[in-house]
Amino acid sequence: MYYSGSQAHHFPQHRLGLVTMAFGICFTVIVVRLFSVALSQHTVDLGYDMASSGDALFNRASITDRNGMLLAVNLTTASLYADPKMIIDADEVVRVLAGVFDDINPDILKMRLTSNKRFVWLKRNLTPEQQHLVNKLGIPGVYFKREESRIYPHGSLLSHVLGFTNIDGNGLAGIEKQYNSYLSDYDDQSNDKALVSLALTIDLRIQGMMYQLLSDAMEQYQAKGVGGIVMDVNNGDVLAMVSLPDFDPHEPSIASDAQLFNQMTLGVYEMGSTFKIHNVAMALESGKISMDDAYDVSKPLKVSQFTIRDYHPTNGVMSVPQIFIHSSNIGSAQMAVEVGQNQQQAFLEKLGMLSELNLQLPEKSYPLLPPKWGKASTMTISYGHGIAVTPVHLVQSVASLVNGGIWHDANLIKRNALDSYYDGRRVVSKNTSDNVRKLMRLAVSHGTGKRADVEGYLVGGKTGSADKAKKGQYERSDIMASFIGAFPMHQPKYVVFVMVDEPKRKSRYDYVTGGVVAAPIVGKLIERIAPMLGIYPVDEDDERIRQEFWYHDDEDTKNAQLASL
Repeated sequence: MYYSGSQAHHFPQHRLGLVTMAFGICFTVIVVRLFSVALSQHTVDLGYDMASSGDALFNRASITDRNGMLLAVNLTTASLYADPKMIIDADEVVRVLAGVFDDINPDILKMRLTSNKRFVWLKRNLTPEQQHLVNKLGIPGVYFKREESRIYPHGSLLSHVLGFTNIDGNGLAGIEKQYNSYLSDYDDQSNDKALVSLALTIDLRIQGMMYQLLSDAMEQYQAKGVGGIVMDVNNGDVLAMVSLPDFDPHEPSIASDAQLFNQMTLGVYEMGSTFKIHNVAMALESGKISMDDAYDVSKPLKVSQFTIRDYHPTNGVMSVPQIFIHSSNIGSAQMAVEVGQNQQQAFLEKLGMLSELNLQLPEKSYPLLPPKWGKASTMTISYGHGIAVTPVHLVQSVASLVNGGIWHDANLIKRNALDSYYDGRRVVSKNTSDNVRKLMRLAVSHGTGKRADVEGYLVGGKTGSADKAKKGQYERSDIMASFIGAFPMHQPKYVVFVMVDEPKRKSRYDYVTGGVVAAPIVGKLIERIAPMLGIYPVDEDDERIRQEFWYHDDEDTKNAQLASL
């Protein structure tokens, strides 16, 4: 057969491609086979003794994310033990084992090998390579025992949520501790109780994205710590929870106290101006204050030994929306006093802000409340000082204020179709919730939270920049910068919270407020996760969308309001 020059040129390339592909397939098969053999070294019989004394074989259910991705799983490993009565030369055994394990203590090892016991542990959870090297030594009196090791495939990504187990497989922190009985419910006699994996509400994709953004922020601002939460406003499901610094759950013993500390559930903080969401919701719900009311914010307020000032002082009168959008402490305090101390306390109690979290983690803290809840406390609490709560307290309460007014506890365990759903309880009217949504949207589109805005996703929220209390006084140089947002505000689906603890300024002119530091992180995260969550951009200029965020129907009033902001 005759081929043109062009055909003759391409024919050998085509054959070469087929040959290359064939070699590639063969190579892949070989690699997979070798990998399988390597893994099988965990389970092949290399002198295992399954006899009784000291038998530590255990089983433990896996933990997965909401989509079935493995977060924690048991893998079979070999552990090394000895019968001292069968040891011929303890010194020689110590010498050869020290050549395999560089972290072994020779003195302790010899003490165990010369004891009067018939069973002593030498090394738990060997790697396949270590097991192979010891097996080649053929030491009389030294044996392998099959065990299981708890593995966290994603390392520290979920360390504060998952927690960790000890070497015997007992949960010591996090979900591992909270659900220890369930995870280890194994019937050794009948061996017929199949373990069912525990599914969390966490979405590994969302967790990973938040983790990366917060890691970058911690490095950028040289912060003491950072943290964040993503929660479904309609049922309380937590899709992501990050606290940095964190730790390796495979080696928790080498972690510092700061690394082991879950800032989202154990840390209690004065949340600053994010509390103005609660304050305006309380004011509107009380019926004593409406969206049309206004207050003189031109002068600082003096109460007891305190002077209440605004970060950006304004001469004149501010409406309720302006007070919220521009984050006026003076206006917020006046609103709180008008509602009253008793109603403020009752309102925060209804939102779960004065009691311990009902979250499925053992690491939880109670809020810190003022010893005497008088007028001064009423005023300072209106803008987030004088009371300290965990970030989860804040997130679950804000969720109830934007979702139509229904309370749901934050939740980490995935529900299924057979579970009885908790319908929640009403904490504010739908009308109050609607107005809170409008104000939060305006705080992003026209106020202090502009850096959290993402076109088409109608982000709403509130910034927080709280001076931290140290040694009985507030340190203006140490700030807790935060932002809590929700989206999309016309039909809220998720709340997103980010905090940066003590961000450092690169120069004296830098701002490290919640609007500058935390709000952009929330905006970047929403932009990335919204499509994954099935939320797509809307036309913000659509008349139906525009009407959603103004509290008067006639055009002249709306235009006047827009101009006033």
